[in-house]
Formats: sequence, C-alpha cells, structure tokens
Amino acid sequence: MTTRAKLTAYSALATALASLCMMPLLTTRSWLTHALLVIAVLAAVGAGLRRAPLHRSMVPVGQLLALLLLMLLGFAGAGGVLPGPSTMRVLSEVFTAGLDDIQQYAIPAPPTAGLRLILVSAVGLVAIAVDTVAVTYRRSALAGLPLLALYSVGNGLAGDHGSWVWFAVAAAGYLLLLFAEGQDRVSRWGRVFYGGARGSVESGRVSPGGRQVGVLALAVALLLPVVLPHWDGGLLRSASGGSSGKGSGAGLTTSLDPLVSLEAAITKPTDAELLTYSLDSSLADQTYLRTGSLDQFDGTNWKLGSTAVTDLAATLPSPEGLSRSDQPRIEGDFQASDRLQGSWLPMPYPAVSVQVPNRGDWKVDPLTRTVLPTNDKAIRGLRYHVSALDLRPTADELRVAGSAPLDIREHYTALPIDLPAEVATQAKALTAGARNDYDRATALVNWFTGPDFRYDTSVDGGTGSNAISVFLRDRRGFCVHFASTMAAMARTLKIPARVAVGFTPGDSKGGNVYSVTGRMYHAWPELYFAGYGWLRFEPTPSRGVPTRYTETSTTPTTAPTLRATAAPQSASAAPAPTTSSDCTPKQRQLGECGPQGKAAGKTAEKSWLLSGQVLGALAAVLALIALLLSPMLWRTAVRRRRLGAGGRRGPGGGGPAELTDEQVLAAWDELIDSAWDLGIPPDESRTPRSTARRITEKAKLDEDSAAATGRLALATERVLYAPPGQHTTEPLAADVRTVRRGLWANANRAGRTRALLLPPSSAQLWWRISDAVRAARTAVSVRIGRAAEALRAPGRRVLSRRKRSTPES
Repeated sequence: MTTRAKLTAYSALATALASLCMMPLLTTRSWLTHALLVIAVLAAVGAGLRRAPLHRSMVPVGQLLALLLLMLLGFAGAGGVLPGPSTMRVLSEVFTAGLDDIQQYAIPAPPTAGLRLILVSAVGLVAIAVDTVAVTYRRSALAGLPLLALYSVGNGLAGDHGSWVWFAVAAAGYLLLLFAEGQDRVSRWGRVFYGGARGSVESGRVSPGGRQVGVLALAVALLLPVVLPHWDGGLLRSASGGSSGKGSGAGLTTSLDPLVSLEAAITKPTDAELLTYSLDSSLADQTYLRTGSLDQFDGTNWKLGSTAVTDLAATLPSPEGLSRSDQPRIEGDFQASDRLQGSWLPMPYPAVSVQVPNRGDWKVDPLTRTVLPTNDKAIRGLRYHVSALDLRPTADELRVAGSAPLDIREHYTALPIDLPAEVATQAKALTAGARNDYDRATALVNWFTGPDFRYDTSVDGGTGSNAISVFLRDRRGFCVHFASTMAAMARTLKIPARVAVGFTPGDSKGGNVYSVTGRMYHAWPELYFAGYGWLRFEPTPSRGVPTRYTETSTTPTTAPTLRATAAPQSASAAPAPTTSSDCTPKQRQLGECGPQGKAAGKTAEKSWLLSGQVLGALAAVLALIALLLSPMLWRTAVRRRRLGAGGRRGPGGGGPAELTDEQVLAAWDELIDSAWDLGIPPDESRTPRSTARRITEKAKLDEDSAAATGRLALATERVLYAPPGQHTTEPLAADVRTVRRGLWANANRAGRTRALLLPPSSAQLWWRISDAVRAARTAVSVRIGRAAEALRAPGRRVLSRRKRSTPES
C-alpha cells in the first residue's frame, strides 16, 4: 500500500471514529451504517480523482458532487431514480423537515428521515474536509480542526448522554492519522537504513510542528465541551431560553421525548430514589404517578401532539370526558430528589389542582393534563401538593358506557398509513366475540398478560410501526412495547387510545409514605370511556398493578385487590407473582417474589451484558487497542528474538561461546533500532565505528554504555571486514542492554513514551508487509502469465502447423 493510500485510509478511519460521538443523538444506530458507507465512498472517490490528471483543487469538488449524489439516492428516491429538479425538491423537503425535527425533539430523537439526512451529510462534509486537508494537501495536523468540530458538536449536543469514551476514540483516530503522515514524510526521503534513496537523515526527520498542533487540538477538544453551553430542550436550542408567554409554548421542554428517556431508564434500571410522596387513599399502594400522555402516533413514535400550553393555574380544567365532578379526592404531598430532572410533573390521574412554589416554572397542556417544565431543572428538589379525583368505575358500568364524541374518536383513533395490516387483523381476531369496547379492551389485556408474551428488557426499543410488527412477531419486550402496541390495536378497533408514561406505585416506607426509584419507570395505555374519561389499562405481564375493572369478576367493588390478570407464565416467560407470605405487595406487583424474581433480574442483567451491541462494542475497543499496541508488541518480539529469551548471547545459550555472524549482526541491528526509537535515526553511509561514535555523542552516553557501544561496533566490523574464522565470544546481548539503559537514562519522558508505544523503528514492519505484498503480487502475476502462456501455447502450435502446411502462392 502506498503512503498516500495509507493517508486516505487513516483519514477515513479518523472521521469514522470521530462520528461515533454522535450516536447518542438518535434512538437507533442504523444511520451510522449509512454514514460509514458514505465515508468509504468519498475516500474511494478522492483516491480515484487524485490518480487522474486533475488539479488537486478539483478533488474536493468531485467529492462534494459524489456526496450530493449519495444524498439524492438515499433520501430523495421518491423524486425519481435519476438526479434532477424533482429529486432536488424532494431532498430539500426532507432537509427542511429535519430542521423542524431539530426544534421539536429532545435527545435522543427518533430516526426521522430529515435528522438522518442532516447527520449523514454532516459526517460526509467532515470526511471531505479531513480528506482534503490530510491527503490532498498533506496537512494532517490541520485535519484535527474539522474532527474537533464534529466531536465538539456531537458531544455538546449529547449532554448527559455523552461520554469521555467518544473523545478517546476520536483522539485515537487523529493520532493514527498523524502517525501515518509522519511515515509518509519519512518515506519520501527513502529507506535510510535498509535501502532506497540516499539523503541527509537529519533533514528527513518530521518536524515537531505537526505534533504540537495535534497536542493543541486534543487539548482544546478536552476543554471546549466544558465551556460550551448545555443544550437540553432540543437538538439545537436551549430549553430555558424562550419567553413564557401564555399559550406560546416558547421556552418549554415540550420537545422532551419521554418514551426515549423511559426506554433508557428501563433497560438500565437503578435503585436511586427519585421521588417520595404520601397519599391519603386506601389504594395508595396501587396508584400510578402519571407524568403525561402521548396522543399522536405518526408511525415513527408516540408523541405529545398538542402545543397549546397555558400558564399553570391553581385549579386545572375539568377532566376530559368525565360527566360527574363530585368524585372523592386524593390529597398527596410530593418531594422530588436532585436525581430527578427534565421530567414532567408526576401526579395521580386525574389531578384537579397543583400547588408548586414557582408557577412560572411550569406550563400545562389542557388537552392531556400534562404539566411541563419551562427549564430542565425545574423539578429538582421540588416540593408540591396535588389534589386528584379518586375514580373507581366498575366493569359493568364501563360495559354500558356510551360512544365517545366524534372529535375524540377522530383525534384518538388516527393511525399512520404505514401501520402493518397484521395489527388490525390480530386485534379483530382477539376481540371477535366481544360486544362492547370494554370487553374488547379486556380481551387485549388478557392476551398480552397471557403465556404467549414475555417481559424482556434486552430487546431493542422503539414504538414505531416496525417496532410494533417485530414485537407482535417475537412477542418479547417491555412496557413501552406493550403499551404502544395495545394503544395502536385499540385504535384499529375505533377505541380512543393514547400512551401514558410515569411511575408504578412506590415502595412503602411506613405509614402512607412511598418511595419511587429508577426501577419504577413505566408506560401504559389509556382508553377513553364516555362519562368516565381516560382510564388506565395494564397489558404488561408481571409489572404494575392490574386495575379493578379489568378483573374477571363483574361484581362492583371498591376494595383493593392485587390479583393478577395474567395466567401462569411458562418457564421461558417472566415469573408470575406468588402468594408467599414473605412476598410484599410491591414485589407481587413487579413480579419479583421469591427466587424466581431474583433470577429474572439476574437474567435481564446477563442478557444485557451479553447483548450483541455490548459484545460488538467490546470487540471494536479490543481491536482498536490491539492496533494501537501493535508497534510496541512487534518491537518487543523482535528484541527478544535478536537477544534471546533468556537475555544471553543466543536463545537458550549460556556461558562463554562463539557467536555466529547472524547473532552479531542481530545485536548490532538491535543497537541501531534502539537508538532510532529514542531519536537517533540510522545513517547507512557510516561505518559501524563511526555510527557508534555518533550514537555516543548524540545520546551523551556514560562510560560503561560508551564502552559497550564500542564493543558492539568492533564485533560487527570483524564480521563485515575480518577474514573468516575470527569469531566473537563477548556477551553482546548484555552490551546491547547496557547501551539501551544509557539511551533511556538520557532521554526525556516524551521520548521514552514514544519509544515504548510508537517506536519509529516499527516502520520496518510496514516496509516488510509492503515488500511481502509486492512479492506476492509479483508471484501471482508470474503464475498467471505462465498459466496464460500454457493455455495459449497449443493454439500457437496449431497455427504454426497450419502455416507450414499451407503452400506458398
């Protein structure tokens, strides 16, 4: 591989590694595959254009055209196959939609086409910039600037989702690029010790300017994210930077995507206390804390469709669909911990009044009764009081409930056109014998909580049409899958439905005080019944608390119950609640009773640790570490082979013995390479004695090291110039080690670190690999030529015979 080809490959690798810092921005990683493909294509285009008879300024122009073509093919397919005005118009529309999505969604955002276009095209532009600077114009140190921009933007936007690992990976790519450029500069002077063009060795050394710029860029990359503003409200805007005008929604964290945050919390649960509260209700241990509901389903995810928020008044509007307001009330006092931030306000549903210290920090969506913060930290340490209605309808009452109003049905039964047909087909099959909406909803709950489905947090998240299709096929998932799928199926049956998010009931701390931890994040569907409004249903097996009106009994009751709706689970399913005397009600709610519950928790942890994503990331990290350590490992192996594993004259040797010519020359080669690693490159034009004197003077060796260097030079001259038969018996391996200690003692810390991790003499490895590849190609070409000659020879002989047999005219 030529040095320019190496630079091209390392430039593409550096961009790819730096782009990993943008993975937390979207909920899926599929866009990264497209980005890596774009990087590879742009690198190949650049390599091809540089081989053409074009001015180098035309190379980035050609790459930009290639990037545009890739974006048209990938994101504007609806405009036609060939690029043209229609495809450009479609691409512009997708890009505009992406800009709107930036303002709408928080991080991590759903993988809409617009956001994927923006991310992939941004990575492509950075790839072109790095390739242009590092390869076309051979200024690899300056390539750190676009890489720094990519890392800073990605890590700055990711906020709490970011990690120092992304910097380490990006920095490794940049250092590899600088290393490749250093080899490129040295190679242009020829192979100064092992052959090639001759020239001044000192002039072939790489100037420290590139290293200084590289270190400066890495230092800035470390410090810049510290001083950058923290973006919380959306992909590019601050959550607290808007006005608080009534109904405007400006400055709100309305772009918060609760399902995405919920998925992250459920798949990586913690025991950290997020909230404590007290309720004066006999059903306090069964009361969910609802933060909000998502009423709009666009095929990609469920989201809050309303933007008409108002100021938070002391009394909330009357609950939607509730015909009687003279219901008993629940009073609750809440205390949020500092660990809870960026959350909508947790409350029992339906709340009728909220008391908070600063109402200016909160807005309310009257349609879904969601109380939203105006800044990300409004809920941290918040004390508030909530008054909510205590609704307890019976199953018989819901069976005879009337139809929902037309506006409710139109809004809450809307479905995307790409929803898989199997969703409606399955819903209709399950509810074929039901005569009312309540029985249909109960049939769906019983199906989900039955033995066919398994609670599993190791599966991929997502609530879109594709995720629903996969969930119905595999029948494994967690509450987000169950809630979103049941809501979609209910809508196909023309039952108004939406997805609610919040927390399951907290753990009792004594009396009426409960504690909510990170393990209690939950999602569930809400269905609308005329006269009663929105009611909770629980389709997730072994999680949460079944509602009273979904029990099999039709007798009206107001007594609390913990009887599960699910049938006994199979061995492969999540453990069902038990009736053990040492099992608390909360453990029964979460399906964690007895050893089965503990085993389920361990299984979930094990499945996460052994997931393909984790193993793939670990393999990539190990491969990167092996790549970075390969020069050091190769250099160590060469030294052991030259000096012997036991540190004596030869491998396994001991005591006085004659050394072969190969052993003497190996010791001399080790001396030369050791000096090269510590900043004294070899000079092939010098004799061994002159080389020893040069090393002694430049390294300022002590007396013992200088004497050892002289003995090595004398032994080498005997091999090269003395008559045969004059062998050396001196301990040359020990002399080499003595010289190495002297060289290391007089080198600075940076020189010793470079000699250990990136020894310059390891360039011989690449030279040998290149020679081996070239020799292999030559051998293959020769064999192909011989084979072709063998195939052509019979034909030529036949032609020759015909010519001889043809009489001359």
